[in-house]
Amino acid sequence: MTTSEPQPNSSAGGAWRDNGVRVIKADSLDSNTAQTPGMDRAAAINAARVGAQKIWAGTVTIHPNAKTGAHHHGELESVIYILRGRARMRWGERLEFVAEAEPGDFIFVPPYVPHQEINASTDEPLECVLVRSDSEAVVVNLDIEPVEKPDTVHWVDPIHREPDSV
Repeated sequence: MTTSEPQPNSSAGGAWRDNGVRVIKADSLDSNTAQTPGMDRAAAINAARVGAQKIWAGTVTIHPNAKTGAHHHGELESVIYILRGRARMRWGERLEFVAEAEPGDFIFVPPYVPHQEINASTDEPLECVLVRSDSEAVVVNLDIEPVEKPDTVHWVDPIHREPDSV
């Protein structure tokens, strides 16, 4: 789609140079962000670093055979993309539900859902990209006594049915 209306900053000549696209190098992520025990978060995109107003993006690493503390992200929606390793997610009031994801899978976490990320591998780190629906890193750590044996939930949607039991 084209438009004849001037876009913001377009008449400012060099304004796009300093206020346009930003490339955040992998070795310059900021670990000075909200943390949860058991994981290392690092911010790439947020209000402080690039002036983002509606998203936060960064990375998360969970060490082999480790799990995070239970937490939620307030009113924010979160998307986790698995780069390497195998993620086991638990969620619910007592972390009573569980599902797993592998490289290439996306995980959606709705607002206020108590959850816990677990590295299902004993020898490989779990590495993910994380995106949230606001530029601030809201993390509310919770003190939850989880159920001993959670119910497995298969991720399905209206066009993909739950796998048959074997």
